[in-house]
Amino acid sequence: MSTPYHVPALSVAPGKRFIPCYSPGELEERQLAGVRWTLAHALTGSPQYRAKLGDAHPGDIRTLDDVRKLPFTTTEDLRAGYPLPLLSVPDTEVLRVHASSGTTGKRKVLAYTRNDIDTFAFQMARCYELAGLTPADRMQVAVGYGLWTAGAGFQLGCEKFGALTIPVGPGNLDIHLQLLQDFGTTCIGCTASMALLMGEEVERHGLLKNLKLKRAIFGAEASSAKMRAAITEKLGLEHCFDIGGMTEMYGPGTAIDCEAHEGLHYWADLFYMEIIDPETLEPVRPGEIGEMVVTSLRKEAAPLIRYRTRDLSRFIPGECPCGCTMPRHDRLLGRSDDMIIFRGVNIYPGQICDVIQHYPELGGEYHIELTREGARDFMLLKLERGANVSADGDDALAGRFAEELHKALLARAAVEIVDPGKLPRSFGKSKRVTDLRLD
Repeated sequence: MSTPYHVPALSVAPGKRFIPCYSPGELEERQLAGVRWTLAHALTGSPQYRAKLGDAHPGDIRTLDDVRKLPFTTTEDLRAGYPLPLLSVPDTEVLRVHASSGTTGKRKVLAYTRNDIDTFAFQMARCYELAGLTPADRMQVAVGYGLWTAGAGFQLGCEKFGALTIPVGPGNLDIHLQLLQDFGTTCIGCTASMALLMGEEVERHGLLKNLKLKRAIFGAEASSAKMRAAITEKLGLEHCFDIGGMTEMYGPGTAIDCEAHEGLHYWADLFYMEIIDPETLEPVRPGEIGEMVVTSLRKEAAPLIRYRTRDLSRFIPGECPCGCTMPRHDRLLGRSDDMIIFRGVNIYPGQICDVIQHYPELGGEYHIELTREGARDFMLLKLERGANVSADGDDALAGRFAEELHKALLARAAVEIVDPGKLPRSFGKSKRVTDLRLD
């Protein structure tokens, strides 16, 4: 739907194919125009946004500081609008949906128009260019396909970029190793865990001499510096890169680090970012850690207005040695809520509580322990047996619960039933998760 507001066409820096170059003033003008357009577009096309935004008007946004006058959008808004939340175009213009895990049984579903898909591809192509790839490279995609955005994003961007795409998906280690050799793959996109597992197999079988792999792009999970160094050595890499992304903002490719590895450049002409104190909801001081809040600047189907990502990071000031003028944020330092990323799947403890409610044999207390052995993550879920329930059926109960939990989370956990009162208690908020993966 047309409005009096518009956003400028995507710009490309001289000598580049996808990466832009703006002066600070020009970038701010583009962001301001994008915020006004997004607000007008949402008010025009979305009853859900009209109810939320009240008497807000694009003309009220005179500077970027005025964005703070607008209300936040949260995962609750996505749940409330299920199955097509925040939809701001006629549903006949929706070409695709992707989804990620939500805080309940309903997933966060985001819709895409043709222009949204094109922007998604352009966003990922920028990441490939910043990572130093050329159309002569061969990209092996080892992330998930289907409802998840990862596989589609990596492939879309590679095709837009013009490099050979080898779409395999996660797992299938033997096939990946074979294709790395047969096709002369030069870059792989995967989780750091999978890259480490692959590196160990390469080392075990003496395959490094057969590989042309030089770069890797990691997403979906945290990785330590030691882990990245081990991967680089075992696979003979020149560089490995961390990529940012979220389904709400197209998918992977919202940001990526460059060869300087001093923070992730984010595409500030596609979304405007704030970093706030998650308690006070006020902006933090420059360089301080806070929660990332994003406003999309050209999303059509499901625009975002001050969306609380719950991701914790900080802005990195100053110019990057690589010469890219796009601003930077630090690697994600955690979340302001209690989300767990386990084997590439987003999990909330609330989802586990939902499954517990189905079992009268269980009490309400539980504890999650996350560990890593080699390249593989493991989850141990301890559940308290209900009072006056016999321990004779513990094994069968744990098995039934593990199967239902797998259906709910799309991830497997080992389940152990313990006696009532066995798990720690607290006068304050109980610590439900112990994450030992990066120890």
